[in-house]
Amino acid sequence: MPRPLYFHHPSSLEHDTGAHPERAARILAIERELESRDWLGFERVAAPEVEPAALEAVHSPELIRAIAELSARGGGAIDLDTVTSAGSYDAAVHAAGGAMAMVDSLMAPDGPAAAFSGLRPPGHHAEPGRAMGFCLFNSVAVAARRALDAHGRARVLVLDWDVHHGNGTEAVFAEDPAVLFCSIHQWPLYPGTGAAGDTGRGAGEGTTLNLPVPAGTGDDAYVSLVEHVVAPVAREFQPELVLVSAGFDAHPSEPLAGCRVTEAGFAAMTGTLRRLCAELGDVPLGMVLEGGYDLGALARSTGSTLEVLGADGPPPAADVAVHPLAVEAAARAARYWPGLAGVSAG
Repeated sequence: MPRPLYFHHPSSLEHDTGAHPERAARILAIERELESRDWLGFERVAAPEVEPAALEAVHSPELIRAIAELSARGGGAIDLDTVTSAGSYDAAVHAAGGAMAMVDSLMAPDGPAAAFSGLRPPGHHAEPGRAMGFCLFNSVAVAARRALDAHGRARVLVLDWDVHHGNGTEAVFAEDPAVLFCSIHQWPLYPGTGAAGDTGRGAGEGTTLNLPVPAGTGDDAYVSLVEHVVAPVAREFQPELVLVSAGFDAHPSEPLAGCRVTEAGFAAMTGTLRRLCAELGDVPLGMVLEGGYDLGALARSTGSTLEVLGADGPPPAADVAVHPLAVEAAARAARYWPGLAGVSAG
């Protein structure tokens, strides 16, 4: 079986944000952790630049041109949260390119079962025509679109467990029934989107599943939401690729949020996804780095996640209690996904 792949590129270190939570030290911390663990068996692959057509399938020409021109001028602020430097455009096209190449590898006949794209800047807040929330281009959206357009896949699941709602990814796919977008995020919190009642629009109604949780929510609820809500919906949806917006800022040490998901929680959610992918017929699983701003927590959480992601097989099934938040979420979504009708506590 091919080794799992880890996509990287030195341009991630050239996106200079100054005194900012989203900084180059994040990549260095992750890579130190993984190097100390012999990369957990992952094969390191240099990310290419994203192909223009793949980027334009998600973002407007105006946004792409604006980021390129801003970087060419030496960079500057896009908004209070989002800044650029001379190296930002190069970093962003490699971050999107890593996600694109990850999908190309996963979709290959002899490709790996799993891969991780460990680049920055993050992407899930970037909307089709707007960079925001530390994000320039939406890498996970590029990845999902790539699977549909270039590889002929009919259905893709995107799970976003970053503590902030993936408003950009939702905006890209809100009307697209080919992408099931599920987001577990603290509510209320930046960017203020992701209400439970937002379920998609038009042909995509029902294929957006927002799972907001209050501050203080920890492993028991997050793991239960993946095990008892996301996984059953995925069984009905039958994705041909599973992608994760892997932010690690729901950790208790996170300075920008208030959830309490530990390294064990991230590993357990990954385990559920590995079992789901095996059950669906060895569907490939790819992850794209998003947030996580406490360096130690980020590095350890990434390591724990990749340990499960890159293992030879999924971990044994776990007995996961049904959390009240999962019961509530299942009741809301059952009108679109009848398989959730039987989810109950106890």
